This record gives sequence, C-alpha cells and structure tokens, in this order.
Amino acid sequence: MRRIRSANTRPELAVRSCAHRCGYRFGLRPTDLPGKPDLVFRSRKAVIFVHGCFWHQHGTCIDGSRIPKTNRKYWSEKLRRNKRRDARVIRKLKSLGWKVLIVWECQAVSGTQLASRLRRFFGS
Repeated sequence: MRRIRSANTRPELAVRSCAHRCGYRFGLRPTDLPGKPDLVFRSRKAVIFVHGCFWHQHGTCIDGSRIPKTNRKYWSEKLRRNKRRDARVIRKLKSLGWKVLIVWECQAVSGTQLASRLRRFFGS
C-alpha cells in the first residue's frame, strides 16, 4: 500500500500529456478547490479528475467491480466512502460554477479517444 501514489500516476501523466498536446494549459492539484483536482484550467473554469478504477469503483471495468477477498468489510466500506466523497466534491465544484470531467484509469490508455473527449469537454 505504501507504493500507491496519489499524484503523478501513469494515467494522470497520460492525461496531462494529451491535454498539453491539444494545446490546453493547466495547473496541477490546487489546494484552494474542493477535492484537489488533478488538473485545473482556471481560464475555462474547468477541472479534471483522473480516477483509478479500483479506488473509485469504476463499475464498467474489471478493476472497478473487484473487492479484495481478505477483510471484505473494511474494503467495501472504504471504497463506498470514496464514492460518496467523490460525489460530494463534484456537487460542490459544480455549485461553485466549475465544469468537471472524470477520466478513468482505463480510459487514459487511448490517446486519440482521450483527445476527442477533451475537445468535447472544452467545446472546441
């Protein structure tokens, strides 16, 4: 567990690289916004979260639906709290007028799909 990072993960670096190649400039993990988004685009009032499929329970992929077999009660409650916290943070950001995009770990693999998703999100 000690080796699991919350910043500069491979999916996050892929999203950052793609956003930069598309010409979008951003800041990283601002502490003044709820939930400390991974990327913030202040001029567009938009944020991007890069979520790990397991930690944030992405329901449509294999990692998101898996719960460890040992200490099931602990893990199911922890992962449920993560999902509740994510929903609360997104509601708070939207109420402050921010646009929110969630990129799942499994979606950060394809650069072309990610680039088109970013363009749709920013409306360009």
